[in-house]
Amino acid sequence: MGKREREKDQLIRTLNEHLNNIHDTLQSLDQTVASSLEKVSWNDVLKMGEQVSKQATIVGMLWTGETPEAKAVDENMAAYFNTLQGFLLHTYGSTVGAGPTLSSAIHASVKQVVDSSFKLMKESVNLYGSRNKDQAHAMPQFVGAVWEACTALKKTPATNITAIGRAMTQVAVSMKDVLREMKELKPGPSDPSEASDDASTNADTGAQGDENFSLGDLGNDLSPEEMKVAQLAIGIVSETLVVIKELIRTITGLLKLENPDDNGKFVDSLEKILKLCQGLGLQIDELGACLYPPQEVSAMKTVTEKISSITDELQTEVESFKSSSEAFIQACNGLRNSLKQMDSELDCSSTTDLEVKMQNVSVSN
Repeated sequence: MGKREREKDQLIRTLNEHLNNIHDTLQSLDQTVASSLEKVSWNDVLKMGEQVSKQATIVGMLWTGETPEAKAVDENMAAYFNTLQGFLLHTYGSTVGAGPTLSSAIHASVKQVVDSSFKLMKESVNLYGSRNKDQAHAMPQFVGAVWEACTALKKTPATNITAIGRAMTQVAVSMKDVLREMKELKPGPSDPSEASDDASTNADTGAQGDENFSLGDLGNDLSPEEMKVAQLAIGIVSETLVVIKELIRTITGLLKLENPDDNGKFVDSLEKILKLCQGLGLQIDELGACLYPPQEVSAMKTVTEKISSITDELQTEVESFKSSSEAFIQACNGLRNSLKQMDSELDCSSTTDLEVKMQNVSVSN
């Protein structure tokens, strides 16, 4: 084994030691930080991120000319991982008082920085002793990945309220998708002969008709009664979006109340509100699925009951804050009215279905 091969093996061993140290630090990030620990500001974390970015630039510059000496690569590696370690420790300190949602957002951003750093440093060590000098041309790509990860830190929420507000916004975005799909539902042909002609055409075309069939066709044949239910469901989703909108506005207005020294009660309340919001999102998804024929009245009644229950819980939780929003309460009442209209229609549908079934029984007898 030549000198350069031995040096590269030593660099690989050193790299693995650094990687193991970083992994140990990452495991500590998964643990809940003691509230007694002094909180590190997110601005300080961003400053450390800038240092990591600068170190990545230095790594790239190391490979712009002739192949560096092993000592230079080793020192460069030590400096980089020392900076990365400091970045992680700052990040750990910034999670004092952070709830699950904020912690998750921070960990996701940190993972991007760490992953891109690992790839950069592995590539740096791999280049040492390589006979293919063209490989060095790929270094800017790895350096750029670290830059992007460090820049993305600026978009990471710095408070629980901001993190939870963004998560609620994602719920609202999903609801809007469901609303759009609901509005695409269409009634079947008013003339029965049109439906017969369509059926005949499909029968004539055989397999070709199957190939032309799409999932979108499932919502194109609603009866007038089913369309009425769909319109009421659209009203429920629209009112639910108003509730989420006012809830986000209310939560954002509570920024001044966020205090790491409140023993987590405030954050726990915010996390509960988020889970209730996400529960609303799941019920809206279920409601949208129930609208495709044949509509299941019992399933939709279960959904409206759950939405009503969640709305009550949300209002109770929000009213527990020192300053509740009147607009939010009005939004909740608007949603309740839409739910009552839907329940009334579903009750009529249930009665009609029962009468039809009884008539069929009488005829068969």
